[in-house]
Amino acid sequence: MSTGTTAVWGRAQQQDFRGRVRGALLGGALGDALGAGVSGLTLEAIRAAHGVEGVADFVPVHGRRGAVTAVTQLTLFTVDGLIRAQVRRDTGAWHPPTDVHRAHLRWAATQSAWGPDERRKDNGWLAMEEWLYARRAPTRECLAGFGDTTMGTLAVPKNPAARDSAALTRSAPFGLLVGWEPQLVLQLAVECAAHTHGHATAQLAAGALAVMVHGLVRGETLDGSVQHALALLAGRPGHEQVTEALRQALGSVRQGIPGPALIEALGDTDSAEEVLAVALYCALVGEDVRHGLRLAVNHSGPSAATGAVCGALLGALHGETALPPAWLAELEGRPTLLELSDDFAMEMTQGPALHSPAAIAPGWLARYPRD
Repeated sequence: MSTGTTAVWGRAQQQDFRGRVRGALLGGALGDALGAGVSGLTLEAIRAAHGVEGVADFVPVHGRRGAVTAVTQLTLFTVDGLIRAQVRRDTGAWHPPTDVHRAHLRWAATQSAWGPDERRKDNGWLAMEEWLYARRAPTRECLAGFGDTTMGTLAVPKNPAARDSAALTRSAPFGLLVGWEPQLVLQLAVECAAHTHGHATAQLAAGALAVMVHGLVRGETLDGSVQHALALLAGRPGHEQVTEALRQALGSVRQGIPGPALIEALGDTDSAEEVLAVALYCALVGEDVRHGLRLAVNHSGPSAATGAVCGALLGALHGETALPPAWLAELEGRPTLLELSDDFAMEMTQGPALHSPAAIAPGWLARYPRD
């Protein structure tokens, strides 16, 4: 798989990129955590518990404020898999879908094991993080898809009829591959979605999100990144539901004051295209990150999913410094998210200094083994 042109990074570009990587990953986790305590509730139930404006801050769930769900867990392992793919490229074993799949199998182990297996030296550092060994509402599709070592493919996907949002919500990291051409980012996200989801709508929603994040990290506007995604989707079979959902989200921006009525008109189910449409709309109309995320979780749909996707978009657009600091202070796993974000940014901008025929950093290969 070719990745297109190799980027040449100046210092300012590296700093901007790292800020957007942090923004996308931390923003997604903030949206996930903000929605986790109300996900599955109707708007009426949310208002009954939190007032007419709905939830405005973290709600205690999973034993604490700021807790994340399987959405963030899987996103972290997606990033881990992408770094491992780059490291393994030196060996000639260049197949990123396989490395991402292996990473998600490591996530699956966290859902059944009591804690890290210290004997598995090939697991790398992320799988040693004890806080990740907790079930946080993983979907049946993900548990089944990663329940054995067989990798789903586009020709033979896992869960052939699945079109929920669980592949979408873990797919923002593909967009951080800024050295890749957009069509290859789309293809990789689609292929990795097939590991658990066989429906074209679920796969192409994941691909569309990846292309949108890719555009934002490259400096495009949000509207411009959507237009880019629409252009690439047009040539893919089965794109109609995702294309229509994105167009409806764009059209809703001009239909009045943002609120739950307009949001729920875009959809209130966990189908991938509806989650993507709601998240995009909230990112487009949000006055800032806090406002956008509050819109994204205060409705009758799957609040953690829509919050996570909206947060990834806003974080990629504005960078980490735009994220609400009071929320960041309570976010579960923030040290891990920051460490992994910075590792990803360093790999993408300075990989040859870490692992190449001319340079080997043993500490890096211990963190991201080639095996």
